[in-house]
Amino acid sequence: MTRSKMYMLTGISLVMFVLLNWIFADGMFNGTFWDSEAIANSTIWTYVLLAVIAIAGIVEAQRLPETADPIVVGSVTGNGQIDDPRFWKLIMGNVHYALLWLPLRFFVGRDWLAAGEHKVRGEGWVDGGAALKGYWTNATTIPEGKAAAPSGTYQWYQDFLKYMLDHEWYTWFGKVIAYGEVLVGIGLLVGALVGIAAFFGTVMNFSFGLAGSASSNPVLFGLGVFLVLGWKVAGWIGVDRVLLPILGTPWGRLEKYEETHHTPIPTAGNAVRS
Repeated sequence: MTRSKMYMLTGISLVMFVLLNWIFADGMFNGTFWDSEAIANSTIWTYVLLAVIAIAGIVEAQRLPETADPIVVGSVTGNGQIDDPRFWKLIMGNVHYALLWLPLRFFVGRDWLAAGEHKVRGEGWVDGGAALKGYWTNATTIPEGKAAAPSGTYQWYQDFLKYMLDHEWYTWFGKVIAYGEVLVGIGLLVGALVGIAAFFGTVMNFSFGLAGSASSNPVLFGLGVFLVLGWKVAGWIGVDRVLLPILGTPWGRLEKYEETHHTPIPTAGNAVRS
């Protein structure tokens, strides 16, 4: 990875973030610049996050050489492991490509934070769950002229919703959803336990989809799956850069292999040492 390539990745990341907001989040550029009633939806954050992507790219670029001087490393062969395509290995396991994950993190994270903030600051979620009760009721009620309820695709899930309704789970489950959405949003925005945050985000998308709510759930679910797959490097430009090594993830320097095995890392591929 060279400095010029990092600048190119910065440009691509900025374009990705703009396109995500333009295609899937109408109003993120054209909405109210500052809205005290819906802080996370204020347009100002769109430009702030764009600036963060640009600054992060510039900072990362300054740490790289102007010309490439790669050290070729690889994995031990003959152990039955099928090698991944080079591009897949780069975006999923090379910290220099972490910048490409920022647009996804910011887009999905902001959407979750905005949704959670609306529930926490509004009524019917953390103050008794009346809104969630209404949602579950609508999801399990067959509308006039329809053959099934919105959640009727899978009877087991419809029965589960009815069970929660009958036992008044909405009184506490509303808090779980509201604060859970906020935590998922914050985790993705600051890059803290990105894989875990994205996983729980996809669980909620999956649940809302089963209840018959399309909305943005398919988009957020698809992007969330990619964030889960890229957990090793998706939070490199964020808290995970410090947090994951503390937790014992495979982010140790390659020199540790040599120190442990008293031998250089075998070269059997085209991976570039970060």
